[in-house]
Amino acid sequence: MTKGRTVATAMIGAAALLLSLTGVARAATCGSSPAGFETWKREFGAEAQGKGVGQTAIAALMQTNYASATIAADRGQRSFQLTLDQFLAKRGATTIVAKGRQLKQSQAALFASIEQRYGVPPGPLLAIWGMETGFGSQRGNQNMLSSIATLAYDCRRPEFFTDQLYAALKLIDRGTLSGATRGSMHGEVGQTQFMPKNILAYGTGNLEVAANALNSTANFLKAHGWKAGAGYQPGEPNFAAIEAWNAAGVYQKAIALMGRQIDEGGRAASR
Repeated sequence: MTKGRTVATAMIGAAALLLSLTGVARAATCGSSPAGFETWKREFGAEAQGKGVGQTAIAALMQTNYASATIAADRGQRSFQLTLDQFLAKRGATTIVAKGRQLKQSQAALFASIEQRYGVPPGPLLAIWGMETGFGSQRGNQNMLSSIATLAYDCRRPEFFTDQLYAALKLIDRGTLSGATRGSMHGEVGQTQFMPKNILAYGTGNLEVAANALNSTANFLKAHGWKAGAGYQPGEPNFAAIEAWNAAGVYQKAIALMGRQIDEGGRAASR
């Protein structure tokens, strides 16, 4: 091959690569209504297949529907704008603390084993469990994959939920989740409401089982800097791990407060 032909071939290859990259950039364009969701699914599915996602997960993705209820919930998260007292009242903190104290006693062996392994005491785990699902009674009934796919398509936070969608597809390929898995509005699943990326990173077994979910939650907190025996109120060393669990400041303070009251086993939920 001559030098001229080599240069020409290289230029053609570069142009093809540029077109390919341009096509990827244009594919799976976000939207703000159901109108483009089916087209987006096909485009995203092709991208995902190119990245090694298996046919089981791709087929599940193709069966998803635009989750209007998820979009409405995502636009209307007003409770995080409440004061701490208002938030505690709205979320039933008194009930959570009372039930948490009971479970701390009745499941003492479980919580002792978790604390020994991860260094996390019962209080914050029980506060999270109570806050997230009412101790397993309200785990959501939305199609997990439809919720996450809809949020990955939606233009509000596509980067965050695209990562979650890839994690969900990986979990479906593994058989950990399925296209029929039910969860909450944003795709959270299990007793303490894990997103798919956190299931991959910190999950310990079936998260619909309370013991697994509590161990997984403690595993998450430890991975985010929890130190055995240190305090977890605002300004104390372990509060940062609670901040990593949920970005809303009022939620973080509520977990710290209820957790302390559960661990102390005394006062009712109040300031």
